[in-house]
Amino acid sequence: MSHDPDEARRQFLIQALAMGLFAVTPLGRAGQVPRQMPAGKSIYSLQGNLSVNGVAANLDTVISPNDMLQTGSNSQAIFVVGHDAFILRTNSELRLSSEGALVGGLRLVAGALLSVFGKSRHQIDTPTSTIGIRGTGVYVEAQPDLSYVCTCYGTTEISANNGATESITSKHHDAPKYVTDKGEIRSAGFINHTDEELLLVETLVGRTTPFALFDDSYGGPKRY
Repeated sequence: MSHDPDEARRQFLIQALAMGLFAVTPLGRAGQVPRQMPAGKSIYSLQGNLSVNGVAANLDTVISPNDMLQTGSNSQAIFVVGHDAFILRTNSELRLSSEGALVGGLRLVAGALLSVFGKSRHQIDTPTSTIGIRGTGVYVEAQPDLSYVCTCYGTTEISANNGATESITSKHHDAPKYVTDKGEIRSAGFINHTDEELLLVETLVGRTTPFALFDDSYGGPKRY
């Protein structure tokens, strides 16, 4: 996997242009080619409303690894904290906690979050589960009685509160799961996130995904 930000950006541009991604621009500002976020910047794209520690945010807001974030209705924020990048969906509440200068823990109280992480260990808590993570892409949705967890690539340890535990190793969305408030972990389908989004957020931290959008080894073009 390349860690050269220029190469990651080049590959993103080639693949995204081939797919017409920038014509639709659901992921960012129109005509903007994604690249690694510069030092001192956190928010790549903001649609609708985002508050950070109760204060309305804008594109100049810096997000720290102990902040609380909330999105309003019809809102979405794409942002970077350290070596990690995120897409926080509409009507979501996310609480970050630090491990030194980096994010170590995340509590998704409600809503949905797509995350890509650097090599340090992380943990995501939801109302029904705890997800141990190391260097992984993960999509999570949180409701009071049910969580959805897709290990997009990498390895996670999913633990239901007071219930089952399951280790997942995934190359490409191989084993999505539901975690219930009854302590159960059940198989689920693939929902509500895309390979394009994963490629975007990895690009923002100078990395690329471990798969290509047009890689035949993963069954051809992936347009979920």
